Amino acid sequence: MTISDINVDEALERVRQQLKEDQTVSPSLRAAIDVLMLLVKLMADRLATSSRNSSKPPSQDPNRQRRSRAKGERRPGGQPGHEGKTLAPVTDPDEVVKLRVDRRQLPKGRSYRPVGVETRQVQDIVIQAVVTEYQAEVLEDDQGQRYVAPFPEGVTRPIQYGPRLKAHVVYLSQYQLLPYARIRELLTSQCGLSLSTGTLFAFNQEAYQRAEAFAEWVIPALREAATVHADETGMQVGGKRYWLHSASNEALTWLAPHPKRGQEAMDAIGVLPFVRGVLVHDHWKPYYRYPDCRHALCNAHHLRELTAAWENDGQAWAKALHDLLLEMHRAVEVADG
Repeated sequence: MTISDINVDEALERVRQQLKEDQTVSPSLRAAIDVLMLLVKLMADRLATSSRNSSKPPSQDPNRQRRSRAKGERRPGGQPGHEGKTLAPVTDPDEVVKLRVDRRQLPKGRSYRPVGVETRQVQDIVIQAVVTEYQAEVLEDDQGQRYVAPFPEGVTRPIQYGPRLKAHVVYLSQYQLLPYARIRELLTSQCGLSLSTGTLFAFNQEAYQRAEAFAEWVIPALREAATVHADETGMQVGGKRYWLHSASNEALTWLAPHPKRGQEAMDAIGVLPFVRGVLVHDHWKPYYRYPDCRHALCNAHHLRELTAAWENDGQAWAKALHDLLLEMHRAVEVADG
């Protein structure tokens, strides 16, 4: 392990050799030096820890550098052997513009007949606010009684925001993780809409309330799933430390924040205690407190731990096992087509 151009392992080994050869060092001093060497090793290992060899997120990597492409390296875009995706035409374009031949430019004295068309398509987007006005007919009978045509469901105010705008705001906020200020700026500059932060928050609240029924459905579905992946990561809720717990498979994902990380939180969330299939996790001890399921360990975590074993501790077997796991993964992908 090298830190600031110093090979820590070699330096510690030299100290050990000197202590072994120097018989004048007292037992108490030798013990103190051993403790100091252990602390140096532990601190060096911590400094060498990153997202490549541990569960730390990339955002916490020390002195994280963004690598620039040097001259002579691969060009941007798909590389040799990469299966590219070609822009494909659609069968039902939204708009068709017919182009006519200007017959005034054609050679004179000949007759022309249509024999077909040559097509080209342009795929684009339209970003704009769309205002729909509903005009409900009002009838009045000969007795002065009025009858008003019903408005569509959800149209309850003289002016209001529509469901597509609300869904787009929730998508930008909760999936793309844009701050409210950035969302307001985007809607103002792109669509000419001026929404307050409180309005954006209200859209998220409405989405949360509408999603309550999903929780009633997804938790029992994950309990009965053949395979469930579980993990947890730190987060902030109102300035306090929380843990975001996840339970998922190839089709479903349930995320739940909780102030605790271990079994107390997992029991309260209510998925893992009822899993009877395969529970995939990172070997953290609390997961093993659920004995009624089979346990499988996450190979993504294995790869990071093996990286740490060969980079920090010089374990050659870890590098070989790391490469073997990747080769097995590639073989499975090829077999699956």
